[in-house]
Amino acid sequence: MYRVFGIIGDPVSHSLSPVMHNEAFRSLGFKAVYGAFWVRREELSQAVEALKVLKIQGLSVTIPHKEEIMKYLHEVDEVSRAIGAVNTILNKENTLLGLNTDWIGVKRAFEERNISLKGKRVAILGAGGASRAVIYALKREGASDIILYNRTWDKAKELADRFEIDAQPWESLNRAYGDIIIQTTSVGLKSKETPVDEKVLRNFEIAMDIVYLPLKTMFIYLAERMGLTTIDGLRMLLHQGVEQFKLFTGYDAPFKIMEKVIYEEAKKLEREFYLGHKDS
Repeated sequence: MYRVFGIIGDPVSHSLSPVMHNEAFRSLGFKAVYGAFWVRREELSQAVEALKVLKIQGLSVTIPHKEEIMKYLHEVDEVSRAIGAVNTILNKENTLLGLNTDWIGVKRAFEERNISLKGKRVAILGAGGASRAVIYALKREGASDIILYNRTWDKAKELADRFEIDAQPWESLNRAYGDIIIQTTSVGLKSKETPVDEKVLRNFEIAMDIVYLPLKTMFIYLAERMGLTTIDGLRMLLHQGVEQFKLFTGYDAPFKIMEKVIYEEAKKLEREFYLGHKDS
């Protein structure tokens, strides 16, 4: 009998988590399958019930459900409560436990580049579920100044107050500066848009994007052109997925295999994206 895992989100068709986890299962001879489930906001409670009925043993959770899902779970671990978002659900005999591996993905993405976050001044674009994990990782690793920018001021202020960081109006982005800038909005997903231009990027040394389709977003493209050290969106996805795999299965994840397959798939999707936009 195969164990069933998956990811829920809206949208979810762009997710590389299925190819990453399924290849990991195959490489270890693990009898399991990982699917993508498109769940709209109004269907979330029904999806949680289906999770129990169908005995799905674990789920990844992506936008826009990372915060809302918490109220439907039996338990939420301390880290997830501190972050205020869940990206991983374990089903233990119909007891649903919420966890968060996104912050680990952020932490390890910087560690593998030998970039210390301690004492860094960091600007964060966006105040959604992903930014919560980013802020948590930065604070835990000792960043000295964290400045949050979001188009909706009330949401930025609420999140800044929660984590005791600074919030600045989106309109003041042209005056942003620091060591690191992290892009956590959906701007650039399947588009050539970027939330900031070279005038802002020149005030930083390191740029990270959490969007990975296209793999080289316009944000990353401009950052590279300005000479910044860049971290693409797949690094956070990969490292959080590696941690998820261990939580799902109890086994160490085949890191290199998961890395290889998601970059191959991302580059394939990127080629398709640029072919579809060759005249734009």
